[in-house]
Amino acid sequence: MPVSTPDLAFVLTLSCPNRVGIVYAVSKFLFERGLNITDSAQYDDLSTGRFFMRVAFAVTDAPHSRDELQAAFATVAEGLDMVWTLRDRAVKPRVMILVSKFDHCLIDLLYRTSIGELDMEIPAIVSNHRDAYQLAAAYDIPFHHLPVSRDNKEEQEDRLLDLARREAVDLIVLARYMQILSDRMCASLPCPAINIHHSFLPSFKGAMPYHQAHKRGVKLIGATAHYVTPDLDEGPIIEQDIARVTHAMTPEDLIAVGRDTEKLVLARAVRLHIEDRILPNDHKTVVFR
Repeated sequence: MPVSTPDLAFVLTLSCPNRVGIVYAVSKFLFERGLNITDSAQYDDLSTGRFFMRVAFAVTDAPHSRDELQAAFATVAEGLDMVWTLRDRAVKPRVMILVSKFDHCLIDLLYRTSIGELDMEIPAIVSNHRDAYQLAAAYDIPFHHLPVSRDNKEEQEDRLLDLARREAVDLIVLARYMQILSDRMCASLPCPAINIHHSFLPSFKGAMPYHQAHKRGVKLIGATAHYVTPDLDEGPIIEQDIARVTHAMTPEDLIAVGRDTEKLVLARAVRLHIEDRILPNDHKTVVFR
């Protein structure tokens, strides 16, 4: 039996109106080219009538390039009205990270990337403060300081967009980047962006949310990772988690618990995205674990 070649592996994701024969069409396409399915997941959304699928596969005989497979699959996709992507797993996604003063999420992402847990490249770290420049230097990653004020916000957003395009990034991660992106910038992003925020404190707006939560005696705190849209903190949700807290905890204790939850949820969301496990479903997401 031919052995799969690790360097020739791909991920196909797709969604389309549900109908008989979708799985057969995909499987037949792969079988005819000697491609071995290594992982497959599917979901039929009965409320919308859409079908979602993720297939990881590897080359077992004659080599196939992504361009060749993409051109060939286009005919199958067109006949089934698919929205689809095909990624060569040998090509690491390029991820640009935005951060402000709180660097716990950034530190966690850098460490997970350095040990190979997150299979991605980080071509740039951007911040409106200088605090993280030594951290970026320690990982030999270019650091870009773009301070933002009321007077230069539009100019700095343009510089940020230019950098993202120049570095050909596949994903932007707001790792506690404490600037609200303008509607204009959200509409101009060259790739998806993921944000992290305190999801289980929805009534505590503005500054010092954990202090507000402490005064109200909350029993659960948590975090949500979601895609960035012009609607602030209303983008499609990717990942969430919670942690229990007690009356004996101080605001500083809550902040510490919140930090741990935020970095864990953000790391999960980034991993799910770069492994092509998230498919958009209207205002929601389908997440294949």
